[in-house]
Amino acid sequence: MNDTIFEVKDLSYTYAGNIRALEKIDLTINSGERVALLGANGSGKSTLLKLLDGLVFPSQGKILAFGNPLTEKSLRDGPFSFEFRRRVGLVFQDPDVQLFSPTVWDDITFGPLQLQISREEVIARADKAISLMCISHLKDRPPYRLSDGEKKKVSIASVLSLGPEVLLLDEPTAGLDPRSQGNLIDFLMHWPDGGRTLIFSTQDLDMVEEVADRVVVLGEGQRIVADGKPDEFLTRREFLLSTNLIHEHSHRHQQLVHSHEHHHKHSH
Repeated sequence: MNDTIFEVKDLSYTYAGNIRALEKIDLTINSGERVALLGANGSGKSTLLKLLDGLVFPSQGKILAFGNPLTEKSLRDGPFSFEFRRRVGLVFQDPDVQLFSPTVWDDITFGPLQLQISREEVIARADKAISLMCISHLKDRPPYRLSDGEKKKVSIASVLSLGPEVLLLDEPTAGLDPRSQGNLIDFLMHWPDGGRTLIFSTQDLDMVEEVADRVVVLGEGQRIVADGKPDEFLTRREFLLSTNLIHEHSHRHQQLVHSHEHHHKHSH
């Protein structure tokens, strides 16, 4: 059995207007890995996740998913498309992109209903996802009436209900309150158990330290500048400054003003 999930070879992507998003990316991701995509805004993290989910396609280079080309043509093939969408799920940074049904329950059951499984299994999957995200009190609410943090939890639950083997998350803790951040991180620390694969983008170095076993750093030139274990990079102050993952700013203590590095923390 091939344990390679994604192979990305010489990949570049350019948006309309000749706006470069990624440049000559080579990347292999294997089953069971917990991979953090780190990088400043504009480094291409979200674009890379969309490419891995088959929502956009390379301007140059190629992607293999489970050993098969991931292309517009391959995703027009019914059996391959069905299998790929069953195995890979993406949670967008903006939950409004993902939620469209009249109620939370409808949104969370929509995906499983497309999988040709029994009604009982659909309900069981939805109930499990709702329980994991602690949102049972939201089941009958319309998504547009929820807070941003509540929407985020619903969008995550709607993907978890599919039971994917590969979970792609774009800035998963953005918009969540501290307790919800902690609950999500606790969940993600154990989700890959059993060979499932987690790939998430973030600028939260604390989350990377807690969850990831591998870090891929995208620089401001939209290229991979580092790839390895978290402890190889998270203690290298000059590297973090150079990749815009931490910053220095003036800080006042009574009458004394000085500068020091800073990055944002979560609590859990």
